[in-house]
Amino acid sequence: MTKQEQSQQADLPGHGAAVLPSVTVDSYNVEIEDEEGFIGDKASKGAFWEFIEKWRKPLKELGEDPFGDKSSEKIGKQKLAKLLADGDPESASVVQSAIEDFAQQLAFVIRRFLRLKDWRDTESISVGGGFRASRIGELAIARAELLLRAEDIKLDLELIRNDPDEAGLLGAAHLLPAWMLKGHDGILAVDIGGTNFRAGVVELNLKKSAELAKARVLEFELWRHGEEDISREDATDRLIEMLKELIAWSQKKKMELAPVIGIGCPGIIQEDGSIDRGGQNLPGNWESSRFNLPQVIRERIRRIGDGETMVVMHNDAVVQGLSELPYLKDRKHWGILTIGTGLGNARFTNRTPPKKAK
Repeated sequence: MTKQEQSQQADLPGHGAAVLPSVTVDSYNVEIEDEEGFIGDKASKGAFWEFIEKWRKPLKELGEDPFGDKSSEKIGKQKLAKLLADGDPESASVVQSAIEDFAQQLAFVIRRFLRLKDWRDTESISVGGGFRASRIGELAIARAELLLRAEDIKLDLELIRNDPDEAGLLGAAHLLPAWMLKGHDGILAVDIGGTNFRAGVVELNLKKSAELAKARVLEFELWRHGEEDISREDATDRLIEMLKELIAWSQKKKMELAPVIGIGCPGIIQEDGSIDRGGQNLPGNWESSRFNLPQVIRERIRRIGDGETMVVMHNDAVVQGLSELPYLKDRKHWGILTIGTGLGNARFTNRTPPKKAK
């Protein structure tokens, strides 16, 4: 075996790896508890709707609820944003009050994370997840940053650059060493969430940027499993069907796919591809010792193009965070928070010295 082959073998990606090609994963899926439960729940999507309900309650008692009988979650974030901008003063004040409460809680949660050993010296935190994809979410995140700055906490709180629906797919390419991507047009990526699955074709565009700054999602499929009563086997069958459809699409477009599938999945991802904990929102029991998603996929999709299929899986917040790598070359320590069904989290250290801004 040549030295190059030995080096490449040592750099083979592993499930849930702490050392990735460009970063060290210092921490992920941290669960901090206080007397009220997991503090991440204070800054989840559900927490925001609870704040909306809180401020609707006194108006309901007076028979003046501006939203009528409709439940808060069914109003939707886009409707709330419109009410905040153009609604009557009572409606707008309800939305504004909920944003302020949520921002206070998000700032509190971030302060708790920064006290952890693995989160010390964090220079910036990117915020992703479905909540960030709304104007309401953007305002709450910006307000939380102001609250932290007012306490002289030197931290940049940034909106994730890519669309959150695509970031969890784009980050999958950063799980792999450069030599595995060389000579290929794209890879298959999967983002597994508590309410939906996404699978897509990520075009690498390595000729335009070796650092994947020009990578983009060319095609993807979305399946909202949260709206269906299904088993784990039903879920994996549908996922594999989605992947096969994307392989067929790539062949039709004459795209040369690397024989790799990168997956972001909730929970603690073990070295063998099993899920230790954190998959409780997925359909069926994904934490069973008898279930291994990468193995199931390899058995059902044995080859992609001319190569044997390799599957590499990591935590979904880690993968979404990796999509930020092209924009954070000037940082050393940085983190990701994903606001959705729960609060995903990860902290990274770049493996190369920060590039100073010119």
